[in-house]
Amino acid sequence: MIVTTAAKPSETSLAKARALAEELSGRFLLRRGRTLSQLIDDNKESRLLVVLENEVRFYEGATSEQPLYYHPSMAFVRVKRLLRGEPDPLIELSGCEPGDSVVDCTAGMCADSLVFSVAVGSQGSVTALESEPVLYTVIREGLQSYESGVPEANEAMRRIAMKLANHTEYLSSLPDNSVDIVYFDPMFQEAIEESSAIGPLRALANYNPLSCEAVEQAKRVARKCVMLKEQKDCTEFERLGFTRCKTKKTSKITYGVIRVDAGQ
Repeated sequence: MIVTTAAKPSETSLAKARALAEELSGRFLLRRGRTLSQLIDDNKESRLLVVLENEVRFYEGATSEQPLYYHPSMAFVRVKRLLRGEPDPLIELSGCEPGDSVVDCTAGMCADSLVFSVAVGSQGSVTALESEPVLYTVIREGLQSYESGVPEANEAMRRIAMKLANHTEYLSSLPDNSVDIVYFDPMFQEAIEESSAIGPLRALANYNPLSCEAVEQAKRVARKCVMLKEQKDCTEFERLGFTRCKTKKTSKITYGVIRVDAGQ
C-alpha cells in the first residue's frame, strides 16, 4: 500500500503520513507533482492512503471510485435528534443511560458508536473495536479531526476509544460484569440499497459471521444487555439466542437483545 499526501502538504500532514505508513507497513511516497492515478500506475499498487490536512482517505484500485473516509452519515441525524430530546430505537431498546459503558464490537464507520457516545455522555465510555487495520486507522483519525458543526457531536466523536482488536479475544480479556452494554453489528452479506453511504467500506470490512463464543463472552461481560443489529429477515437472532425486537415495518434492519440483568 502507498501512503501519500495532498499535492502541497504541510509539515504536519507529512509527519502523519510517514507515521501511518510505518504503522500500516506501507510505503510513504512524496507526490512530486504526480496525480493519485499516476502514483498507483507508477508503483503497480492498488491500495492508496492519502493524508490530507483534516482527514485520511483510502482508495482501493481506481481513484475515480469513491474513497473511504470518516463521515457520520445518518448517525449525525440520529445524534441531532437525541440532542433535541427525541428517542433513538437503539438507545431505547438497549436501556442505555448517561454514565454507561459500552463496547461496540464491530466498529465499522462508528455510526452506532457515535450515537452511544452522545447517549452515555462525558461520564460514560464507548470502546469501539475494529479488526481490519486500514479501516481502523481511517476511522480513528477521522474521529479525532472531523468537524460536524455541532460541538456536542464533535466531543462525542473525540471520546470514542477505538482499539484494533478481534472482538472475541478482547471480550475474553475483560472481567465479568465489567461493562453495561455489548453491541454487535456484523457486516451484512447483502448490501441494503439505502446504505450506499457505506459502499466504500465493503471492500475492507470483515465478513466473518458472529460466533457463539463471542456472544457467550459478551453475556459474561455485560451488566445490562447484549445487542445485535441484523437484516430483518435473517435467522441470526435464533441461531445466537437473541430475542427479536419490534421495529418499524418499513425498516430493513432490526435489533435482537439478550437481557443479562433479567436472565433472558
